[in-house]
Amino acid sequence: MFPLLLTLLPIAVILTLLLLFRKAADISGIIGWLVISLVAWFGFQTSAEVILRSTAAGLIRSFSVSLIVATSLLQMAIMEKTGALRRITIFIKTIASENRAVQIMMINIGFGTLMVAVGATPVSILPPILVAMGYSTYVAIALPAIGYDSLCTYALLGAPIVVFVDIANNFLGKGHEITLHQAGMVFFMFLPVVSTLIGFCMLWIVGRWTAIRTGWLPCLLTGGVIGVVSSFTNRYDNLVVLTGVFCGIAVILTMSLYLVITGKPVIDQRHLTPEELALAGDYPLWRAVMPWTLLVVLILILNVPQDLFTWLYRTMKLPVPGLTADGKPLDTRALWQAYTWILVSTLLALPFLRPTRGQLREAAAVWLKRAPRPVFAAAIFFAIGEIMNMSGYDMSTRQFAVPSMVKVLADNSAELFQGGYGQVVAFIGLFGGFLTGSEASTIAMFAKYTMATAQNLHLSLDGLLIVTAGLAFGGGLASVVSPAKLQNAAASIDKIGEEGAVIRIAFILALLLTFITSAFVVLLLAVSGR
Repeated sequence: MFPLLLTLLPIAVILTLLLLFRKAADISGIIGWLVISLVAWFGFQTSAEVILRSTAAGLIRSFSVSLIVATSLLQMAIMEKTGALRRITIFIKTIASENRAVQIMMINIGFGTLMVAVGATPVSILPPILVAMGYSTYVAIALPAIGYDSLCTYALLGAPIVVFVDIANNFLGKGHEITLHQAGMVFFMFLPVVSTLIGFCMLWIVGRWTAIRTGWLPCLLTGGVIGVVSSFTNRYDNLVVLTGVFCGIAVILTMSLYLVITGKPVIDQRHLTPEELALAGDYPLWRAVMPWTLLVVLILILNVPQDLFTWLYRTMKLPVPGLTADGKPLDTRALWQAYTWILVSTLLALPFLRPTRGQLREAAAVWLKRAPRPVFAAAIFFAIGEIMNMSGYDMSTRQFAVPSMVKVLADNSAELFQGGYGQVVAFIGLFGGFLTGSEASTIAMFAKYTMATAQNLHLSLDGLLIVTAGLAFGGGLASVVSPAKLQNAAASIDKIGEEGAVIRIAFILALLLTFITSAFVVLLLAVSGR
């Protein structure tokens, strides 16, 4: 019991800092790191060298998320200062003005998913647009936070699922590795269910039962098309990371076709102001979206040809040797990772955006102001997860002197939940997503624990993947109750403080969606025979 209490102590500290003291994720994370380091040292016989090596390894493992945050924020700062974001905002305002349900699906799930897939931030971009389109501040804060939640696993060009596969292969060991395709073929099964439910939740937020009665068909179409597209992309290793991109585009095209069939205009400029019309005439849309266009093109070139994907992903791993406590190399795959190509696409787009030196200086200043804390917050929870994984490890014997924190959690969870673990794993993910602020960080902290618990319960490899997918989707659903994300959305429309009203209803919706996700985990386990 004492090792379990010690293991839970750092988590309790982080939760207390976030909830009671309302500290930011980066502050909570660094204090949590200090506490977990002390617990590992005093309670699990972990040397300072193992703690430091694990911290460094966690920071490097975080690159697929933390460096994406850094490069995408740089791209967004340049687009903001050159007027590109303003031009994109004006365009989005013209979409589906005569059908609110279609507009909600197209903008918040379609555009929201597409934006988050290529490294943009819907909770920063969409709230001002929604307010300008006539939505209340309450709705403008809530919808962007929940709209892309079903596809969080494929956000940032698939970073969370890439993180999961890396952690899973490290856990399973050589000769038992899984591929992106194997993981994707389990993860995608959740998408049509969760996407459809999220669509109905958004309609409820906007107009309760009236909105649901008038918008049920676009909602079902959205969930259906996401299911069809994701079932295709996840069949191939090289397309898994493009699932968010393709699903976002597919939702936009499907909703556009629905408008055409029902005789409604897809684009309507009647609601634009004279100033906005003038800017739209002077600034071509294709120029404004060039960074994202180039990024998608580059990612397609690198991932669609199987031979090129195999060379970049499997051959050019560019490992960092000799850093981890157990001596295993850390594969960076820097030439394949999205952060490299976000930076390249930004640089290649500069001749089209035509920034002045003053605009570049302003963008750099904005980036230096915005980037460090979220980048650090993304990284520190990976370090915490790595310390949990390696606590108790003895470098001299290359064995665990005592069971690690992860093993303690897994053994106690298996004993406590037994056959009911599938019913609670999504709630563990929801808790992790709330705690860490992202699905990728949830996976970094809790995936190994979840897989170890699955092994203790004698689940098959399919069962292991199913329960870990439930964990990941619970972590994704936490976006709608993440204080950082909701405050970000409120800040973008100068309404900080109003996120409190949103989180009350969002919390209920998140619990409902997580409960249904848990039930789906149980169903899949039963169908797979565990």
